[in-house]
Amino acid sequence: MTVSITRLEHTPADLRREAGRSADARASRRMLALALVMEGQSREAAARNCGMDRQTLRDWVHHYNAEGVAGLSDRPHGGGAPRKLTEEQEAALAEWVRRGPVLETDGVVRWRVVDLRQKIAREFDVELHERSVGKLLRRLRFRRLSVRPRHPEADPAAQQTHKKTIPIWSPPSFRPRPEANRSSSGCKMKPASASKAA
Repeated sequence: MTVSITRLEHTPADLRREAGRSADARASRRMLALALVMEGQSREAAARNCGMDRQTLRDWVHHYNAEGVAGLSDRPHGGGAPRKLTEEQEAALAEWVRRGPVLETDGVVRWRVVDLRQKIAREFDVELHERSVGKLLRRLRFRRLSVRPRHPEADPAAQQTHKKTIPIWSPPSFRPRPEANRSSSGCKMKPASASKAA
């Protein structure tokens, strides 16, 4: 169903003038598309000339009919959905990640997003999707690193002792061979002057 422009306080020339004054390029494009429609151009042609599809132009006609020229500007975003964790809870999550899991209580030797999701649900009674936990960790400036897990029964002192007893190998030093005047067969050749004298 075609939606008509019912707001008639602006002529096509007025809309073109407003488009020229506006600092909002998107709103200007919408005003020009409406001006083309008011001048008799088809919806499809007007939309194509202004870089949008016909359905998008139809939506902006609705906005214009309801609010006038002001309705052709983008609405400011409301900042997205409210956060599900408080600042204190986010700080606690960051501390868990920094400290690492405790095998006895957390049941894992390194954190995965699914493990943190379960701990958040247990500790804070808040259900989050794994993707949301990943976004939250990025916002808290944690990068996804795949570190080697630490065995719970590993002895750090024994590891240090082992490191100290490993011999340090170095590549053999390169000694250039003395240059010899050899033929392609590998035999030494006589100097040219000696062969001539003979």
